[in-house]
Amino acid sequence: MTPVKGDTAPPLAFGTPGGGREAASAVRALLLAGGHGPPEEAGRTAERLTALGGHYSNRPFTPLEEVRQRLGLDGDAFRRLLDLFGRIPELREAVVAGPAGKYWSNTVLPLEREGTLDAVLEGKPAHPHIVGLYPGPTCMFRCHFCVRVTGARYASSALDTGNELLASVIDGMPTGNPHALYVSGGLEPLTNPGLGELVTRAARRGFRMTLYTNSYALTEQTLTRQPGLWDFHAVRTSLYGLDDAEYEATTGKKQAFRRVRENLAGFQRLRSARQRPVRLGLNYIVLPGRAHRLLDLIDFVATLNAAAPDRPVDFLNLREDYSGRPDGRLPAEERAELREALAAFERKAAELTPTLDIDYGYALHGLKSGIDAELPRIRPGTMRPGAHPQVAVQVDLLGDVYLYREAGFPDLAGADRYIAGRVAPDRPLSQVVRDFVSEGRQIAPRAGDEYFMDGFDQVIAARLNQMEADTAAGWGDKRGFLR
Repeated sequence: MTPVKGDTAPPLAFGTPGGGREAASAVRALLLAGGHGPPEEAGRTAERLTALGGHYSNRPFTPLEEVRQRLGLDGDAFRRLLDLFGRIPELREAVVAGPAGKYWSNTVLPLEREGTLDAVLEGKPAHPHIVGLYPGPTCMFRCHFCVRVTGARYASSALDTGNELLASVIDGMPTGNPHALYVSGGLEPLTNPGLGELVTRAARRGFRMTLYTNSYALTEQTLTRQPGLWDFHAVRTSLYGLDDAEYEATTGKKQAFRRVRENLAGFQRLRSARQRPVRLGLNYIVLPGRAHRLLDLIDFVATLNAAAPDRPVDFLNLREDYSGRPDGRLPAEERAELREALAAFERKAAELTPTLDIDYGYALHGLKSGIDAELPRIRPGTMRPGAHPQVAVQVDLLGDVYLYREAGFPDLAGADRYIAGRVAPDRPLSQVVRDFVSEGRQIAPRAGDEYFMDGFDQVIAARLNQMEADTAAGWGDKRGFLR
């Protein structure tokens, strides 16, 4: 069946302010063009599909039963609606491109394709899909937001044996996913003098690792002593300000900004001269009240680019700090200020840094679309006692396997409860995870334990809780909406 005369299909976009009527019109045209049901019912069906797509474009972790009740449909009618949604690829594409699309495209759907989330829900042991190596024995900063215990560090005597354990983790990794390994940690990775050898070891097995660092030690001397650092796929530097005063207020280190700036510029010159393919990127968190600094951030990137015009900064990950907001939402005034600052930022970035790949993350991507995105807010009552080791774990210098990314700090109170086990010469990582899962081990969450989880952990827990709720409500074959 073809659309009636005069019907055209405007661009399909779900979940944007004021876009419901336009989206419903586009969906109606798709229904008519595809012969999906009687033409006289196309308008009503389009409205329901638009409401369904609009909801999951903004709130991807809502259980299906809750949405069914919101739409006022009985079980059979809702199932038919879900089936119809799945038969029209444009609807799925519009959800993935919506305000909360980064949840779908960056995290949820890739893990779905691998069957990783199903392994968690079914209690099946599996090698972790993503493994973080935490090789740093210490850190030169003392950031006010960091949970590290002041003065806590790993003994220097742990370095040799620790690096051997991390090497065994690298050797035992399945090679199907080149991005399965990354280097980060509760402490600064570049303080480990054997890091370069580990990177080369991983690169030889085909892994394209990213280093998460503060870049204070990313000096020419470090790169000369550890040539293996050039085997990283990417170096991602966390910025703690845009001048010495901001850096000192955050890290407690005097003149830290200028050193990091010089290190980054030097790194650019060296990688250009050596023609190394390693990518260079920055991570910047927009702190409350500092939205205006976004324009200064672009100036900073442009200054770095001047150090090596043929090898400019490759990417920028921009994030917003929701940590101090109980409901995870921005006040209206701050939301408007940030949206305006983002628009000015985009214009200036297009002018001064046109090749810069900017990732706005989950929340800012939605905010740019006019939506005040709600980040998942996992609390002790919704934490999963068995965590999700089939999805991701972290391994430190002692070989301890942490279930959450923010738990991997030495001497951190309560964090030892989230150690799944310890890697040893005769006990590989796969065995540690297999034992943890097979034995059905669980951790009873306590108040404050949610702070052991970073944004990724929160997203994974929210998705697993959603899928579990869908199954319990009788929607197992449709669980999670998009699969």
